[in-house]
Amino acid sequence: MSHVKAGGTSKNNHNNGGPRLGVKLFGGEKVKIGQIIVRQVGMSKRGGDGTKVSRNYTIHAARDGVVAFRQRKVQTFTGKTAWRTEVTVQ
Repeated sequence: MSHVKAGGTSKNNHNNGGPRLGVKLFGGEKVKIGQIIVRQVGMSKRGGDGTKVSRNYTIHAARDGVVAFRQRKVQTFTGKTAWRTEVTVQ
């Protein structure tokens, strides 16, 4: 048999920062192509005209212009409609 006591687990050893999510450019601000407009987890905001959505749901500008946010109805998976925020570049 081993003569070493069992090692316990260590707590409070995480050393990673926050993900820095949120809206980076607000409505009415000028944007250049490729700039990040919104960093998010999931599709809380939808990408509209002039934007592209990356794999981690970050919304980027697909062209130069001005950022605009608007509310629109979107059909959910169950079939009901719900209001969602759409990000566009005009």
